[in-house]
Amino acid sequence: MSFSVIIPARMASTRLPNKPLADIHGLPMIVRVAQAAARAQARQVVVATDAPEIAEACARHHVKAVLTRPDHPSGSDRLAEACELLGLADTETVVNVQGDEPLIAADMIRACAALLDQHPHCVMGTVGHAIAIDADYTNPNVVKLVTSAAGLALYFSRAPIPFWRDAPEQGRTPYPGAVLRHVGLYAYRAGFLKRFPSLAVSPLERIESLEQLRVLWHGEHIAVHVSAEQPGPGVDTVEDLERVRALLAP
Repeated sequence: MSFSVIIPARMASTRLPNKPLADIHGLPMIVRVAQAAARAQARQVVVATDAPEIAEACARHHVKAVLTRPDHPSGSDRLAEACELLGLADTETVVNVQGDEPLIAADMIRACAALLDQHPHCVMGTVGHAIAIDADYTNPNVVKLVTSAAGLALYFSRAPIPFWRDAPEQGRTPYPGAVLRHVGLYAYRAGFLKRFPSLAVSPLERIESLEQLRVLWHGEHIAVHVSAEQPGPGVDTVEDLERVRALLAP
């Protein structure tokens, strides 16, 4: 299986300024993410950024980076430009690893990439894991997804789906395993990724503020790998950063 990992990164984080360059035991976070992704045995790992400071930090630690335009509205648009800059063929598989996931598991990356070999009719793949905690089920910041019998995504939502009509107590989580939490890890066919910015934004995407709904709205298919493991914590805040530093302590 051959695939490339592209990590979009930019400096514009409001809760944690200069987040990609945050120090984690002597290395910038973006470098930690790239090193974690490299363990998945990708053909190449590339950071796509609009910030010269990030590109320079990558160069100092021998991580490949490409400079992209600063006006991209989403990470997918930035990846699309990176595919062009890297000269990727339309048939190649690209895995989008978020730049604030220094604990991303190599096995999860490989499983996501493999989805496109397993589902030739799908243009994308992603990951979910079972949740059974009421707070996560009802939290709008936790994205839920439902799948078909064939393992394809039917819908993604910030709302509690599927809604358990006959729950013994109002608002309780459905039986364990019935609800999947979406993990923001994506595999794309490079040809579709190049085409993605030209697709009209869907009404569902605007309502939910979930970019992947554009793909479903246009009639394309997304395969889902259901992971038995939860991903390591990402970094959005100073508290998250301290947690990750503790987990990666030498």
